[in-house]
Amino acid sequence: MTALGDILKAQIAATGPVRLDAFMAACLMHPEHGYYTTRDPFGAAGDFTTAPEISQMFGELIGLCLAQTWMDQGAPNPFALAELGPGRGTLMVDLLRATKGIPGFHNALSGIHLVEASPALRARQAERLSHADTEWHDTVETLPNMPLFAVANEFFDALPIRQFQRSGDGWSERMVGLTDDQFTFGLGPVHAEDVLAHRLEDTKEGDLVEIAPAATGIITALSQRISAHGGAALIIDYGDWRSLGDTLQAVHGHDTATIFDAPGEADLSAHVDFEALAHAATDGCRYSRVTPQGVFLERLGITARAQTLAQSMTGDSLDAHIAAHRRLTHPEEMGTLFKVMALYPKAAAPPPGLDA
Repeated sequence: MTALGDILKAQIAATGPVRLDAFMAACLMHPEHGYYTTRDPFGAAGDFTTAPEISQMFGELIGLCLAQTWMDQGAPNPFALAELGPGRGTLMVDLLRATKGIPGFHNALSGIHLVEASPALRARQAERLSHADTEWHDTVETLPNMPLFAVANEFFDALPIRQFQRSGDGWSERMVGLTDDQFTFGLGPVHAEDVLAHRLEDTKEGDLVEIAPAATGIITALSQRISAHGGAALIIDYGDWRSLGDTLQAVHGHDTATIFDAPGEADLSAHVDFEALAHAATDGCRYSRVTPQGVFLERLGITARAQTLAQSMTGDSLDAHIAAHRRLTHPEEMGTLFKVMALYPKAAAPPPGLDA
């Protein structure tokens, strides 16, 4: 058992079972033993690889998408560029390089704003973006009040979730407790849950439903800025329009694990409920149709970009490049599992690659 596991066991033994979101929050962000606070989890030496680390094409196309959206909204000057959960800073570096030739875009840019809670990852981001005017934020609430163009790639899947099991017309919350000094799941008492009232229509006895309480507040804060000042937010993550079933997973060393195996040393995530995100947006903000990542990237021209880059490649580098294109777009890879949704002002068109 890990040091964090021992701490959590002592807490549960003293005060009783804890909610799943509290358990997840400790595993991911405990100040001394949390997964994200103590390491760089990305790449071959880490536990997983995200789209920006797979190929430069991903960040380039995201940048050009946001730049076109900026132009479509009248090229506001100044504007803020933000990323939620920016990892190593790879996406932002590729985004900035791709948009360097867009007339007026960088001149109007009033700083890079990164929402990042991990000290370890902030240090990596500072290295990669040392050439840029960069500011870090603990929460979205401190992002500047001006036109905001933002991206959140694999950010919402890492937010702690609560799980509820349907019982009659009520719900029992799944809790983390101890049996014979081992972590186990149990169920709390049955209650009516207002936030899940609409799920009585599409669930049956015993079905499991997940919610991410922090996600709705983040979307509300983003949409308030976009409604008031303009801009857009691209949300790219794995999940679907409506969550159903147990999607909580643990990853360690690029392989699946159980969430109780090594608290604080494995990544925990869950599928994103895009419907909940969409409905958290304020009235002055619209949301686009949820679109598979592969379709979105193809609409933005990833194949043409891949062909251009391939012209200067041979051998292993060309093979890796072809594999990266497939991994990002193919339905059997990330192309269908990952989805894209945008928030944008009611009076504006959706960003390129997305439909209203």
